[in-house]
Amino acid sequence: MRTQIIQRTLRVPLASGPRGDGSAVARQLDVALISVGFKASRDLLEHVGGLAPGEAFDLAVEVVTAVRGLVGDHVDHNPYFRDFPAGVPDTVQFWMRLVRAAEAEDGVLSPRRGAVNLLAFARYGRLQHTFAEMLAEHDALVDSIKDRVTVVHLGGPLERELTSLYRALAGSATPLDAADLTLLGELAVACPDVPPGPMPVRENRAVVNAARLRAGREPVAVDSAVDVLRLAYALSGGDVTLVESTRFRGFRRQERRALMAALDAAVAADTGVLGDVNRYAGRFKRLGERLHPHEYPAFPRAQDVFAVARGERTVTSLAGQAEAALARGEVGRAAWLLTESPGMLLRSLDRLLRTAGAESDAVLSATNSVLGSVSGRVLCSVREHLANRSWTALARVFVNRAGRPWVAPDTRVPLSPAVVEAVCGMVDVELASRMPSYERLVIDPDVLSVALPLSGKASEGGFAVLPRGTRTPVEGGDLLRFFTYWRQDKRRTDHDLSALLLDEDFRYVGHVSWTNYRDDGAVYSGDLTEAPNGATEFIDIPLDRITAAHVVPQVSVYSGEDFTEVAESIFGWMVRDRAQHGAPFEPRTVRTRSDLRGSGRVALPMMFSRGADGWTATWLHLYLTGSPQFNQVETQRATTGKLTGVIANRRAMTVSHLVDLLAAEAGSVTAWEPGLRFTEPVAFVGLHRPEGLPEGSTVITLDRLTELVPR
Repeated sequence: MRTQIIQRTLRVPLASGPRGDGSAVARQLDVALISVGFKASRDLLEHVGGLAPGEAFDLAVEVVTAVRGLVGDHVDHNPYFRDFPAGVPDTVQFWMRLVRAAEAEDGVLSPRRGAVNLLAFARYGRLQHTFAEMLAEHDALVDSIKDRVTVVHLGGPLERELTSLYRALAGSATPLDAADLTLLGELAVACPDVPPGPMPVRENRAVVNAARLRAGREPVAVDSAVDVLRLAYALSGGDVTLVESTRFRGFRRQERRALMAALDAAVAADTGVLGDVNRYAGRFKRLGERLHPHEYPAFPRAQDVFAVARGERTVTSLAGQAEAALARGEVGRAAWLLTESPGMLLRSLDRLLRTAGAESDAVLSATNSVLGSVSGRVLCSVREHLANRSWTALARVFVNRAGRPWVAPDTRVPLSPAVVEAVCGMVDVELASRMPSYERLVIDPDVLSVALPLSGKASEGGFAVLPRGTRTPVEGGDLLRFFTYWRQDKRRTDHDLSALLLDEDFRYVGHVSWTNYRDDGAVYSGDLTEAPNGATEFIDIPLDRITAAHVVPQVSVYSGEDFTEVAESIFGWMVRDRAQHGAPFEPRTVRTRSDLRGSGRVALPMMFSRGADGWTATWLHLYLTGSPQFNQVETQRATTGKLTGVIANRRAMTVSHLVDLLAAEAGSVTAWEPGLRFTEPVAFVGLHRPEGLPEGSTVITLDRLTELVPR
C-alpha cells in the first residue's frame, strides 16, 4: 500500500521509526532520485534526515524502488542490436547474414529456396550480448536542462494517506478502470471503519459494499435492483460493470438477507426500478436461485423483482414507453417521459433533437428541467458530444469499456448550430452553478489541454498517462524514442513494437517493424521473440528529419500470451537531444510510461502528429481485436489509418473549459511559473504538485483531475 501511494500520488507516507541522524541517507536519496528524473522535496529530505540511519535507509530504498518502477526503470532494457540505433543493419542484409551463417555451419553453400523460418536460426530473436556489454557500447547520457524533473513530496501518516486515497477512489465522479477498482476493494477492506462518503458511480458502490458486507456491515447507497445485482457480482469476484456475466457463488445467510433487504428497500422507494429488471432478466433469475427468495416473506417487494425476471409479472420500462411515443411520432412526449430518468434523457438527446422538428422547443424545455438532477460527468459528456455535431463527419468511432474501437459511417444529419449552442449554454450554466469558489486560483498552463477524464476506462495506469483524446506538445528534444517491455508468464510470448507512418490524409507511406528495420529515418532496435526474463524493443523517430505527418506506435501480440496474460507489459516514450547520447533506455528522458492491459491483440497507445507549431502527442488507449496469431503492422494499416483520422478530427472537452468556469468564480487567478511562491493557501490545478505550496492549499493534479468534474 505504501508503494501504491507513492506511485499514484508522488507522496511518501511518514515513517514512524526512531529519530536520529539520517542526513547522509537523505543526500544519497536525492542523488538517486535525480538519476531517474525525480527530486525530493525539502520536507521529504528533512523527514528522511531526521530518522535513524537504518529507518532512513529503508524509507529511501522504498521511495527509489517505487519511482523507478513508475517510469519502467525497475528492469534492464536490452535491445537486440547492442549499439542501437547506430548499428542497426538493413533488414534483408541481416536476414541473409543469418542464412549464410547457417549454411556455413551446415556445410551447405548454395542459396536456400522457398520460405525461410527466422525462428529456426539460433541467433534470431535472442540476445547475443549481456546488459553490461550493451552499456559499454554507449556513451554516458549528457545532462540537459530539458530532462524531466518530477518532485516527490512528503505525505502524512500512512493511515491518513490510505483514507484519503480510499475516499478519492470511492467518491470518484467518473468510472474507474479495472486496476483502480481492485485497489478500491483492497482499500475498503483496509479501512472498514472509514465512511466512504458520496459514491456517484454505481460500480464503486458495489465494490465498497462488498467489503462492508464481508466485514459484517450494512451496504450503503443501494437504490436500484441493478445495484444489488452488481453487489452480488462483487461478492462473487465478478465484473461489477456487468459487461461480462458471472457465476454466482453460494452466499451466506447473512449475505442473502442483506441482498434481499436491499432489493426490497430499492423497490419500495421507487417501483420504477422494476423496469430495469428485464434488461438483466437471465442474471436475476440465476441470482434468485442463490438467494432463495421464498425463504424471506418479510421482503415481498424483493420477490417482485424475481417475478418480473421470470416473466410472471409484466413491467414496461421507461425506455420502452419512450420508444412507443417515438414510434407514434410524439417526440415531445417521449422527452417529457424521460424526465423521470434525467440521465437517460440526456443520453438520448441527440436522437430526440434530430427527430424533433417543430417539437424542438419541447425537447429543450424538458432537457432544461432536469439538468440539476444529472451528474456532472453526464453533463460534460453530453456537451462534448454536441460540440462535435454541428458538421457532418465521414465516420464515427465507438469505443467500448475494454478500449475496443470500431468505425461506422456517420449517417446522422448535423444538428442545427443554434440548437447546439442553446443546449451547451444551458449545460454551462448548470456546471458553473456547481463549481467551487476559490479565493486564490493557480493554474499550470500545461494542464489546460488535457481531455477531461470522464471515465477511468479511457486511460491506463502508469506515469504521466493522460486521458484518451488529450493532445499535448512534444517538447524537450529532436529525437522521439518509443519502447515496449513485456515479460511472459507461462509460455513463450512474442510482442512486437512497430510504427505506422502516415501522410497528412492518414494514408500509409511506410512503417518500421521486425520486417522493415529502417524507413524515412525511423529505426527499429531488432526483434526479440521470447521474454522469460523480460524483453524490450525500441523505435527511434527523428522528429527533425522524418517526412511522415503522423506516426502511430503499435504493440502487437505476434504469438503467445496477450496483454492480460503476461506477467507485465508496458509502453512508453522518451525525448532527448541527439547530442545527449546515453543508453537506449534513460529514465530521466522518459516522458510517459503506461500499462498495456487491454483485451485486444493489437495496442494503439497514442499517435504523434506534426503541425504548424511542431509535434503533438494524442492519447488513444485503444486495443484492436487483431488475429489470434502473427499480427503485423502491415495488416492493420488500413484500419489504423481510418481510425486515427477520425479521432484526429474530433474535439475533446478539455480541462480548460472547467478551469474557465472556476476562474469566473475565483477571487484571483494566477498562471503558474517555476519559482512562484505564495504566503497563503491557494487552489492549485496542474499536472504535478510544485514544491513550496503553503499548508492548507487545495491541490488538484493528474491523479485527482476527476475532482474537477462536478458531482
